[in-house]
Amino acid sequence: MNFLRGVMGGQSAGPQHTEAETIQKLCDRVASSTLLDDRRNAVRALKSLSKKYRLEVGIQAMEHLIHVLQTDRSDSEIIGYALDTLFNIISNDEEDEVDDLEEENSTRQSEDLGSQFTEIFIKQQENVTLLLSLLEDFDFHVRWPGVKLLTSLLKHLGPQVQQIILVSPMGVSRLMDLLADSREVIRNDGVLLLQALTRSNGAIQKIVAFENAFERLLDIITEEGNSDGGIVVEDCLILLQNLLKNNNSNQNFFKEGSYIQRMKPWFEVGDENSGWSAQKVTNLHLMLQLIRVLVSPTNPPGATSSCQKAMFQCGLLQQLCTILMATGIPADILTETINTVSEVIRGCQVNQDYFASVNAPSNPPRPAIVVLLMSMVNERQPFVLRCAVLYCFQCFLYKNQKGQGEIVSTLLPSTIDATGNSVSAGQLLCGGLFSTDSLSNWCAAVALAHALQENATQKEQLLRVQLATSIGNPPVSLLQQCTNILSQGSKIQTRVGLLMLLCTWLSNCPIAVTHFLHNSANVPFLTGQIAENLGEEEQLVQGLCALLLGISIYFNDNSLENYMKEKLKQLIEKRIGKENFIEKLGFISKHELYSRASQKPQPNFPSPEYMIFDHEFTKLVKELEGVITKAIYKSSEEDKKEEEEKKTLEQHDSIVGHYKNMIREQDLQLEELKQQISTLKCQNEQLQTAVTQQVSQIQQHKDQYNLLKVQLGKDNQHQGSHSDGAQMNGIQPEEIGRLREEIEELKSNQELLRSQLAEKDSLIEKLKSSQTSPDTNEATASARDSEKIAELKQELATLKSQLNSQSVEITKLQTEKQELLHKTEAFAQSVPVSGESEAAIAAKTTDVEGRLSALLQETKELKNEIKALSEERASIKEQLDSSNSTIVILQNEKNQLEVNIKDSKKEQDDLLVLLADQDQKILSLKDKLKGLGHPEEEEDELESIDQDDEDDEDEDDDKSQGDN
Repeated sequence: MNFLRGVMGGQSAGPQHTEAETIQKLCDRVASSTLLDDRRNAVRALKSLSKKYRLEVGIQAMEHLIHVLQTDRSDSEIIGYALDTLFNIISNDEEDEVDDLEEENSTRQSEDLGSQFTEIFIKQQENVTLLLSLLEDFDFHVRWPGVKLLTSLLKHLGPQVQQIILVSPMGVSRLMDLLADSREVIRNDGVLLLQALTRSNGAIQKIVAFENAFERLLDIITEEGNSDGGIVVEDCLILLQNLLKNNNSNQNFFKEGSYIQRMKPWFEVGDENSGWSAQKVTNLHLMLQLIRVLVSPTNPPGATSSCQKAMFQCGLLQQLCTILMATGIPADILTETINTVSEVIRGCQVNQDYFASVNAPSNPPRPAIVVLLMSMVNERQPFVLRCAVLYCFQCFLYKNQKGQGEIVSTLLPSTIDATGNSVSAGQLLCGGLFSTDSLSNWCAAVALAHALQENATQKEQLLRVQLATSIGNPPVSLLQQCTNILSQGSKIQTRVGLLMLLCTWLSNCPIAVTHFLHNSANVPFLTGQIAENLGEEEQLVQGLCALLLGISIYFNDNSLENYMKEKLKQLIEKRIGKENFIEKLGFISKHELYSRASQKPQPNFPSPEYMIFDHEFTKLVKELEGVITKAIYKSSEEDKKEEEEKKTLEQHDSIVGHYKNMIREQDLQLEELKQQISTLKCQNEQLQTAVTQQVSQIQQHKDQYNLLKVQLGKDNQHQGSHSDGAQMNGIQPEEIGRLREEIEELKSNQELLRSQLAEKDSLIEKLKSSQTSPDTNEATASARDSEKIAELKQELATLKSQLNSQSVEITKLQTEKQELLHKTEAFAQSVPVSGESEAAIAAKTTDVEGRLSALLQETKELKNEIKALSEERASIKEQLDSSNSTIVILQNEKNQLEVNIKDSKKEQDDLLVLLADQDQKILSLKDKLKGLGHPEEEEDELESIDQDDEDDEDEDDDKSQGDN
């Protein structure tokens, strides 16, 4: 502060201290002062003087300011002052208001001064690199003036600064970080910086695009409100145009990144009668231009086509058509929308078909094409709008034979609406063609010429159009009416339009040439126009008349005797002269408006007077001018040779056409054969699947057979144990009850018990002997099973042999199919080259059909074999069902045997209980006998008997345990 007071005091003390001396002192202080505060104050003072005394500060202080940027980076304040000072020195912003002349002079001087200081600054490339490194500082007082300074450098010497940034490591990436800055003022100035950086530099454009610029810019546009946003949206759109215009790589990246889909919300404007601010109009205009950049006719056709398809698929074209048919749209936006829709549909069949289906919201609804044509032929509409509609109609018909046919059909007698309730496109074109407005005449003629472009069929169809001139007079053809108006001497613009229509109509159409020459007044009129010496304005008409007469000669098929090629050339030689004729023909391509029209397809003219040539017509002139010149100088002999060559070519073409038809028919036959082969392949696959399924089913049957075999062995074992139980069940001791009736019959009861014990012994012997019987039964069952296994194995062997034979047949069938395919392909290739006779072709076709029928017969036999296999499979299934029923019966018998065995065991237990009771009774009887006084001998006898009974019982128990 003391330093500033000293400076200010020195300035106020007297006039001896000039501004230059003050600036010099400040510069010395910046260079020599050791205190950072002093240097900072000096730089701040230089900043305050830099706007008014730009030259002095720039000359004396620039080197010191750059040194401050290098050495005092730790202090953001002094860096900010230095950057602001440099910006004031280099930029051209003038605040003082001056007169226009003075302002122009000062602006020129300011620009020169800024460029000189910029050149000094970037002379050392390290200065630009230093500035880029300072932009990494997040401090607002450093980053913002740094952005403004770099932008100013790019405005003055853009290519040089671009090259320095391009070779600087991470130079572009550092600048891309500005778009992510949260402070809007830095972000917005960053957009302006990238605008200047990307201008006319494809390499930097690619780097910026691949640094995710599209995503960030579209996000900013969305945040700002799309078309309703402010000037920031405009700046982003200009930057997007810089990145995409004439840069195929970035256009492809934009499309592949699905960014086209994000453009659709921009055009959701609806029907608005108000609210169209100037900024919104500007934003929407730039948005439409951005779409046109992507689908420009100057882009590679593949890239344009892919963008057009993407715009249709995402609904962008539909949205544009909605704006096109909406009300309350400003005129310039409507005009640009028409131009945009034109290029979106140009040459794209899908988009053209959709546009043909669009209807205007009127009552009754009318096609959009009709509504647009009504504006084109209405002389009260703005000129630029009429040009846009013409361009839209041309783009709709470009490479669209279907659309051309629809337009021409509205002129034919069979399709004209007799009631007059609706106006067709053809009626509007005819009305414009014959109206009093020359601009409508020209537009209608060019539009009708585009309906005939490269379409010989529609040229012939248009010859059928008849026009009613006045009541009571017969109708005249459209061709005749055009020549009548041409001979009446109308305005130049009208005559040029009609001559362009006639030249387009007659070129490559000998039938139309014959119709034209059939009117005897046409040739004298053309020769008279060409032969006259008229002013410069009429020279263009003379050139077009010469072109039309030359077309009548070149495409003449000599069907009219009076107007054959040779006679017309003699007429030119006699009345005009060949050199004069060629000179008049050259007037077309030498016209100043011809080169302008040949540059771009869009009819873009500053005023109606410049609307003379059509872009497609310039292509026709370039194509025909040379061949007509050669045709005029050819002799009759050369013409005859040419005619012979043409006839030979026509014959060749007819032969080629015949072979093309044959090939087309053979292609159809091949397609049918391919379909049949594909059907056979499907059937073959189905058969293979069926065979595979049958093999798996046979395997299942084998598994079931093995399981059945095991189950039969188990059932035989159960059957043997059941027979044992049945033999044990035969013992029923009925006499044991008699012991309870009489004591006196004890001995007889004992004998009965012994007899029962003897029977038990015999029963045990039988049980032992019956142990061998299950083995015998099992052997019998196994013998039966082995027989069944042998039979099943034999059947399996038969099935396997049949399957093998089927697989051999299938392989043979596939081989036959492959041979058939190879032969048919070889046959198809040999037809156009070898030129075989029809008989050979028919023989080969018959051979192919025979092989195909044999193939079908073999397939039928294969089906029959598969049917036989299915029947055998059914028989095996029946055998398995019978086996299963046998298993069920055996299982039931097994269950019954188990029940019988349980019953016999229960009866045996009851018998043992009865025997134990009898023993108790015997003991009680002994006691009673003793009490009655029977002798001891009898007791001993009884004891011996009892002992014998006990021994027998012990033996029985031992035997029974042994059996168990």
